[in-house]
Amino acid sequence: MFSSFKLFDLARPAIFALDSETGHKLAIKALKAVPIGASPKRQAGTSSLAINVAGLDFPNPVGVAAGFDKDAEVPDSLLALGFGFTEVGSITPRPQAGNPKPRLFRLTEDQGVINRMGFNNAGAVAAVKRLEARKTRGGLVGINIGANKDSEDRIADYAEMARVMTPYASYLAVNVSSPNTPGLRALQDEGALSALIDGVIAARAEAMEGAASRGSLPPMFLKVAPDLEPQDIDAISRIAMDKGLGALIVSNTTISRDGLTSRHAGETGGLSGQPLRQLALQRVRDFRAATGGAIPLIGVGGIATAEHAWERICAGASLVQLYSAMVYHGPTLGAQIARGLARIMEREGVSSIAEAVGSE
Repeated sequence: MFSSFKLFDLARPAIFALDSETGHKLAIKALKAVPIGASPKRQAGTSSLAINVAGLDFPNPVGVAAGFDKDAEVPDSLLALGFGFTEVGSITPRPQAGNPKPRLFRLTEDQGVINRMGFNNAGAVAAVKRLEARKTRGGLVGINIGANKDSEDRIADYAEMARVMTPYASYLAVNVSSPNTPGLRALQDEGALSALIDGVIAARAEAMEGAASRGSLPPMFLKVAPDLEPQDIDAISRIAMDKGLGALIVSNTTISRDGLTSRHAGETGGLSGQPLRQLALQRVRDFRAATGGAIPLIGVGGIATAEHAWERICAGASLVQLYSAMVYHGPTLGAQIARGLARIMEREGVSSIAEAVGSE
């Protein structure tokens, strides 16, 4: 493992003395120094950790969630640190500054994070330049797509992003669940969601016409909110199965604030990290029940240890993703969790991750 990141624990007090967004920018800058050539630990895994989801072969089930690498600056560095996959974005058609600062807050006592970033990113053109430059390097890199805040036709924004990003994506993740873009979560409503998915599917196919050399169509994943009613879960599950989506990402941040003790607990935005863990776990169970296991689930929210990841997998997740936990435990956490999963599987007498999915 890249040895300089073993200094994270020593550097943590200095990092935490900075505001959260500055600390994050420094983390991205540091990751750019990770060797990405022929690292023997790139996408670390064992045969027992490998799993096929939506036609993609994941070397291990531990990935980086969207929001960490918004502008596709360090996907290969993250893969080199042992993550099985990473998801860049959310990326919007045009650059946007996001919401006013401060907009990112550590909740240290709660091991959580509140953000109201607002899809800040440099836009599709800048991301494509980076993705074009790395497209021969291999590894699984999903692209999380969003709509501009001031867009008059958000469904058209998603379709445009699908056309632009399809040639570079291992999978496309459609984000309709951020609480920080006004009105975005309304796209989870049944009628709007069906129209959006149809638009993205058509645009994805259009992007690949006459481009057979670039490979097959990337699967489409949908990222949902944890703050859903049972009827919403049933409707989203039905649409996902009817439209043939590759997976559901469960879940985005929550607007709930139960049981927090940190001084930033009252900040508006989406809450992630440890306070989200039980809610996100329950949503995996809910979507597993609603779909009958017919569509893969990706578990996100509050996963900080191998035991947390194992719990989410046994509840029905084929893959898991991290973000907030890396704020507190450093960028080598993914490889640590992957190794821990291998030990748990040996302890439980399980020979493959697929065997454990939904086994609780």
